[in-house]
Amino acid sequence: MNGVHDMGGMHGFGPVHVEPNEPAFHAPWEGRVLALQARTRGRWYHLDEFRNAIERMPAARYLDASYYERWLTALETLLVEKGVVTREELATGRAATPPPQPSPRPPDDRPPLRPRFRTGDRVVTRNAHPQGHTRMPRYVRGRHGVVRTINGPFLLPDTNAHRHSRDWEPVYAVEFSARELWGRDDDDAMCVDLWECYLEAEL
Repeated sequence: MNGVHDMGGMHGFGPVHVEPNEPAFHAPWEGRVLALQARTRGRWYHLDEFRNAIERMPAARYLDASYYERWLTALETLLVEKGVVTREELATGRAATPPPQPSPRPPDDRPPLRPRFRTGDRVVTRNAHPQGHTRMPRYVRGRHGVVRTINGPFLLPDTNAHRHSRDWEPVYAVEFSARELWGRDDDDAMCVDLWECYLEAEL
């Protein structure tokens, strides 16, 4: 999805301020949000759905929200959509009916790893602009890189986030030079984990 949440490589947001000795939580409610997510994820929704719920926040609200405010918004969105709570229960803080039973976990249908690419292969990322969730950052699309490691297989987030299907694919750590990504004339490089369908062989 091409949304404001995909901020890598974007300009205009100012410097990143590093807080010395930053605490794990800035307020007690943040720890409770983390605990709620840990208790509900895997029972009524999975991680790809959770990330997609954050991405569905309106742009202005997303930019104005803190890290755990985004988590809380995603939790409320998903638990209402899954019928675990109602909007009235959220507003009052009181349960009117018991929550439904969580769906059973799907069987582990993970296939053997059969990678198309090998370590050292030169690849180029597809210049795709999906309407829904994806784990391919906008700043790497259409860029050339080198496969450094092969991992998985893992479920493809693009379909898993919407429960369209369970598509297992190898995931590659692809190294990109700073020159390729940012046009910088230095020796820096970074690796990005990319699913196989995001990649094509470099011609």
